[in-house]
Amino acid sequence: MRRIGGIFLKGLLAVLPAVVTLYLLYWLIITAERALGSIVQLVIPETWYHPGLGVALAVAGIFAIGVLLNFYLLRRLWEWFEQILLQLPVVKTIYGAVQDLTGFVSRAEELGDQVVTVPLPGSDYRVLGVVTRRQWEGVAEGLGDEHTIAVYTPMSYQVGGYTLLAPASVVEPVDMSVEDAMRFAVTAGMSTRKSASLDELLEDSAHDPGREG
Repeated sequence: MRRIGGIFLKGLLAVLPAVVTLYLLYWLIITAERALGSIVQLVIPETWYHPGLGVALAVAGIFAIGVLLNFYLLRRLWEWFEQILLQLPVVKTIYGAVQDLTGFVSRAEELGDQVVTVPLPGSDYRVLGVVTRRQWEGVAEGLGDEHTIAVYTPMSYQVGGYTLLAPASVVEPVDMSVEDAMRFAVTAGMSTRKSASLDELLEDSAHDPGREG
C-alpha cells in the first residue's frame, strides 16, 4: 500500500499544477466570453456570433488601443479622458486605485532594490515587503519626507496586506525580484523560486512512502 501511495503522490505532484493552471485559464476565458459575448451580440446579428468571438474582439481591441497610443495626439486625448474619469465621484476612487496598481506593476523591474525587510519594533523579527514609494511630492503633508519610504507587506494565503511608512534607514534591501518576493510572502515562505522541477517537488515533500519497505 505504501508503494501504491508513493506512486499516486508522484502522479499527483506531476499533474496538479498543470490541471489547476488549465482550469483557471478555462474559467477566466469562459467568464470573459460570457460578459463580452453578450455585449457583442447587442451589436452584431446573432447569426454572426460564434463562441470565443467576444474574447477575440477584446484582445484585438486592446492591441489596437496599444498601437494607437503610440501617436502623440491620441495619447493626449486618452490622458484627457482619464482626467475626466478622475473627476467623477466614486469612479475616480476605483479608477485611480487600479491605475496606481497597474503603474506599480509596470515599473516593478525598474525600481531596483525595492524588495526589503522591515524590522518589527522591540523584537528581532522582520517583515518582507516591497517598496512602493520613495518620493512624496503631491502626497498629503505629514505622511512622509525624504527620509521615509512606503513598503507594502502582503499577507500569506489571502488577498491583502499592510502599507508601512518606515524610515529608509531601518529597512534592509533583499536580493530578490518582486515576483519572487510576492510569491515567498503569499505562500508563507514555502515557495522561493519561479518554478521547480518535478524532482525538486518530490524531494521537498515530507516523505515518499513509495521508497519505504
